[in-house]
Amino acid sequence: MTEPNGVGACFGEPNAPFLVARPVRDARFSVTRLQCRLNGAPGRLVSLPADDAYFLMFYFDDAAHCDVLPDGGGGQVRRYRQGSICLVDLAQGASVRLVSDLDSLGFRLPRALFREVAGYSNAPTLTSLRCRRGEIDDVMLNLAQALLPLFAGDGRGADPVLGHIAVAICAHLLHAYPDRATASGESALSVWQEKAAKDFMIDHWNEDFPSAAAAAAAGVPEDGFITGFQAVAGRTPQQWLMRYRISRAKRYLIEGDGTPANIARRCGFADEERFAEAFRAVTGVSPSVWRARWLQ
Repeated sequence: MTEPNGVGACFGEPNAPFLVARPVRDARFSVTRLQCRLNGAPGRLVSLPADDAYFLMFYFDDAAHCDVLPDGGGGQVRRYRQGSICLVDLAQGASVRLVSDLDSLGFRLPRALFREVAGYSNAPTLTSLRCRRGEIDDVMLNLAQALLPLFAGDGRGADPVLGHIAVAICAHLLHAYPDRATASGESALSVWQEKAAKDFMIDHWNEDFPSAAAAAAAGVPEDGFITGFQAVAGRTPQQWLMRYRISRAKRYLIEGDGTPANIARRCGFADEERFAEAFRAVTGVSPSVWRARWLQ
């Protein structure tokens, strides 16, 4: 396509395929298939211009990049895991330096589109989003995988499907990532502190560890860690970790990878009974019922 809404040129990939739709009324949604290969180069500068929009990246594979500071210097190189997202506000533009290959989808999401989706659906009316850095997002994984086949054709006939997926993406972001800290005025972790805490918990997701360890990883005092985390994540660290453990358990159940007792042990539960109790608290059903429903 030759529409002016793709971001491929910003990533040094001017021929990157992309799709465009107006899913509700006037505001445009665009998604670009980004497959950047550095081929031995030390890095690649990516600059996104200032825009009244958000930029969302979904990573199909692990990647690494660093922010480019206003003085042109580089920030800390950070890892972005497979299955995670990066969501940034483009009000001031954004610049990063890729230091690894990149296999991803890049979305340009105008603020006007979120306002249209909020009026069109039951999405929250608060359309200010909190920036995310390396957030594991299973919903976006499914939506990103649903988009990939649309890039295989010439784009004709894809608009109805693309429009539905676009609305689903915007509604999901509005539900999952509202800027709670701004709305509530609570003292909150910074984006990087939140990422560091979550990275630590993911690295140790099936282990028992004190909250002080996650607080230390985020570089914040333990006494303010839980409230600061909850202000931005909407859940306590323990609640967030439990949901992450259950999401991993779901993958094992779908793949038929072991008995419930085995999955319980792999996911850090003392026994199958406690695993079933936690699974039911999150999903409303037992692991066996959830697996049966999925396989139907």
